[in-house]
Amino acid sequence: MSTITTSDGTQIYYKDWGSGPAVVFSHGWPQNADAWESQMMFLAAQGYRCIAHDRRGHGRSSQPWHGNEMDTYADDLAALIEQLDLQGVTLVGFSTGGGEATRYLGRHGSARVAKLALVSAVPPLMLKTPANPGGLPIEVFDGLRAASLADRSALYQAVASGPFFGYNRPGATPSQGVIDAFWLQGLLTGHRAAYECIKAFSETDFTEDLKKIDVPTLVIHGDDDQIVPIGAAGLASAKLVQGARLIVYPGAPHGLSDTHKDRLNADLLSFLKG
Repeated sequence: MSTITTSDGTQIYYKDWGSGPAVVFSHGWPQNADAWESQMMFLAAQGYRCIAHDRRGHGRSSQPWHGNEMDTYADDLAALIEQLDLQGVTLVGFSTGGGEATRYLGRHGSARVAKLALVSAVPPLMLKTPANPGGLPIEVFDGLRAASLADRSALYQAVASGPFFGYNRPGATPSQGVIDAFWLQGLLTGHRAAYECIKAFSETDFTEDLKKIDVPTLVIHGDDDQIVPIGAAGLASAKLVQGARLIVYPGAPHGLSDTHKDRLNADLLSFLKG
C-alpha cells in the first residue's frame, strides 16, 4: 500500500490515480478515501492526478489513540502534500474533509494550493452557540456519541439508510449498494477515531481559517442537507471567503457526491479548468 509517515509516526494511506495537475480529496465522517471513487475515476480520466488519503484512524491508515482533532488532521494533510512534493494543488473537501482542508489553509497557508472546493462541508461551525444560533444543538452530537458507544454498526446503517443520502424523503429510491459502502467504510474506521471525530467536526470553529483563504474557492451544498444544514454551513462559508462562488443543489442531500455525482463531477471539472 502507498503510505506516508507523519511526525508522530502515524502511517497515512493514500491512493494516487492518474497524472496531471494534482487534486487532493479529503473525505467525510466516518468514511475513507473510497468515498471519492466516482470523482477520482472521472477526473483522472480527464487528465488530473487524483489523490485521496484515509484520515488517521480511518480506513487503511494506522489508528493512533491521540491526534483525532482538526489541527492534527490538517498537519497530516500537510505531510501528505509535502512528502509527495505537490504544487498548485486543488483541495476538495467533503463534510469533515472540508473542515480539514479549511484548517490546512488557515494553518499552513496556500503556497502549495491553487484552488479550494468545499462540498457539503462543515465550516464555519456546526454547533449552535450564542454567536452561531443557526447551528445544531449539542444534544445532536451527544446523541451521535451515545449511539456510537451503544452500537456503532447500527448507527452507520441508520445514518446511511436515512438522512445522509436523503433516503428518508418521500419518493426517494435508496441504493442498498450506497448504504452498504458507507457502512463498510464506517466499520473500517477505528472506534476511538470515529468517536472523537464527532467533536472535531461539530465543535471546531473555522471562521478565522475561512477569512484567511486567498485562493479561488467553490462552495457546493445541497439545500436539503439534513446532516450539515446549508444555512449555517455552505451559505455562511461562501460569505466569509472573499470571492467565493456558491452553487446550491436544489433538493440535494448531504451525500451528494453519490446521489448527484454526475453534476458534481461536471462542476468540479469546470472549476478545475476555469
